[in-house]
Amino acid sequence: QVQLVESGGGLVQAGGSLRLSCAASGRTASNYAMGWFRQAPGKEREFVAAIDWSGANTAYTESVKGRFTISRDNAKNTVYLQMNSLQPEDTAVYWCAAGATITSQVREYDHWGQGTQVTVSS
Repeated sequence: QVQLVESGGGLVQAGGSLRLSCAASGRTASNYAMGWFRQAPGKEREFVAAIDWSGANTAYTESVKGRFTISRDNAKNTVYLQMNSLQPEDTAVYWCAAGATITSQVREYDHWGQGTQVTVSS
């Protein structure tokens, strides 16, 4: 069993930056691929970024490429999402998730955190 706890959300002005963290607990946490997802009010949960267990492979949704960076520190069992040049459309609840493989599909992730709110003001 893997437990995930997100932190780092908050309120930021457009153009600003935030770094989300996802702390994983459990002996095999570092073996999982990790993903970040978000859900804005009235919209479906969407894929943001993912990273494989080694950190060598990453994937991003098109709208965040060049602005967001996913990384992980397996020694700390923590995954990060560095978000730069934030825009109001990035406002959402952000979740981290753990799964067997790097994928954008929500259903492929078995473990989820509780979510953290990111609000970008214009």
